[in-house]
Amino acid sequence: MRTTISLDDRLNRQVRREAAARGISVSAFIAKILDDALKRREEPEPPPFRLVTVHSRPRPGIDLDRPRALEADEDAARFGRG
Repeated sequence: MRTTISLDDRLNRQVRREAAARGISVSAFIAKILDDALKRREEPEPPPFRLVTVHSRPRPGIDLDRPRALEADEDAARFGRG
């Protein structure tokens, strides 16, 4: 498909120079650059994470910064210590 675009003089020189350096036509260079740019579209930012809990506060004595300690305490209660 044939399309006409307008480039300012500086950009035109850069495009022609880069196409020549790569050994391809200006049209092929522009098509490649546009194709690459369209493939790199940024993914939309995911919605913010929202933690939903059952209780409004953790049980007393539970340190949420030490989840392994909670598992160890539960295992000890379930299987007995030692």
